[in-house]
Amino acid sequence: MQCGLSGNRVVPMATRYCGAERGTASIGNERCFVGKSNPYLSRKIYFSCRRWLSILTFILYGGICLKKQQSGKEKRGGESSQYRWALTVFLMAVSLSAALSLASQSMLDGAGVVVAVLILSLFIGLGIVFDVIGVATTAADPKPFHSMAAHKEKGAKESLYLLRNASHVSSVCNDVVGDICGIVSGATGAVIVTQLQNALNTRNVLISVGVTALVSGLTIGGKALSKTFAMKQSTKVVYWAGRFLHIFHRG
Repeated sequence: MQCGLSGNRVVPMATRYCGAERGTASIGNERCFVGKSNPYLSRKIYFSCRRWLSILTFILYGGICLKKQQSGKEKRGGESSQYRWALTVFLMAVSLSAALSLASQSMLDGAGVVVAVLILSLFIGLGIVFDVIGVATTAADPKPFHSMAAHKEKGAKESLYLLRNASHVSSVCNDVVGDICGIVSGATGAVIVTQLQNALNTRNVLISVGVTALVSGLTIGGKALSKTFAMKQSTKVVYWAGRFLHIFHRG
């Protein structure tokens, strides 16, 4: 019989004696002294760990590469979507600005100061209303509208559509419509200044300064108050906006 570590021949009784008196450990089909290492078992553990480490490294590296590819595709898709949305907003702003300017010029043509003031108030109020809708869509909670949609209430689906597209709705209401109404309000204010100067037969600059300051104060102050209202009553605002859109959807 040979020893599993040194390979030297030993007497079987001596082996038994050593195992009984000094203590031996069984590793595989071989016996060796406790505290000694088995080179064959160590080599087996080493190659097994190396193989599994290589597999894990390959999986992790492949997952990272796949994630980078997906993130790159999403990034490219997001950039193209942003460009498309910017182009859409640009075309919408140009067409809406032209329509509102044409409407204001046609209404102001030959109109008096009272009519011009009413048109100015209309555009200021329109900008404030759309500002309220834009702020409310970003602040409202969609949970009540899911319950309304489950009960098939009118305007619930349209309200959920507004909330799902809150960023676009806010951009259209606050930026496109709000800015256009501000520009048209300024042009209407200039017409009022001209009419007042002609009526008073004076070219005093104080009239222009006063009208401009009044228009700015009404617009900015009205939007400041409307934002507080929109934050507190966001659910009601979105609900009534959905009800209004439901009229056109039904038609």
